[in-house]
Amino acid sequence: MLSPWLNPLPLVVILRGIRPDEAVSIGHALADAGFRVLEVPLNSPQPMESIRRLTQSLGDGYLIGAGTVMTPAQVDEVAAAGGRLIVMPHADTAVIRAAKAAGMVCVPGVATPTEAFAALAAGADGLKLFPADQVSPAALKAWRAVLPKELPVLPVGGIAPDNMAAWVAAGAQGFGIGAALYAPGLDADEVASRAHAFAQAWAAVSPKSQEHRA
Repeated sequence: MLSPWLNPLPLVVILRGIRPDEAVSIGHALADAGFRVLEVPLNSPQPMESIRRLTQSLGDGYLIGAGTVMTPAQVDEVAAAGGRLIVMPHADTAVIRAAKAAGMVCVPGVATPTEAFAALAAGADGLKLFPADQVSPAALKAWRAVLPKELPVLPVGGIAPDNMAAWVAAGAQGFGIGAALYAPGLDADEVASRAHAFAQAWAAVSPKSQEHRA
């Protein structure tokens, strides 16, 4: 299940390009800002080692795994490194089924309703709306009319603190955030500053905050 991990703060950090020697310090900076879900894309340097260090340092209270997962064999490698999350740029049902067979949380990337329903039929725990900057909030609103109400749909791509509100109004239940939060060369202090800005932006636009204002 993905939803329990998103309840504290439904923002998934995409640590593309992170190195093992900085994974722990960056991970703790994100954890201190309230982030609970972290993915290391497999096109990062030594991604399995970064996943291993993050899981050992942060522990079971965090959902840590891999992004840009393309094959069932990679699912096995992530599991061996201690990862419990598989995030994909596409909706390959063989990869989804492999992740679920391994007892992992799986969030495939989808860009059409057809891909979305195929991914759900294969066992997806949530959907990564990708690339979000090519799919409008209006499209997500239309999807929401037919997708399961409680299904987490997380736009990924081009998300910034100042454009989250329109997506939330359309039915987004969280986001995946990459270079706007972490990019190679940023130190832990800068990542922490950005992480807090995103957490504050979510607090301002989340459905719960809107209910309190109503």
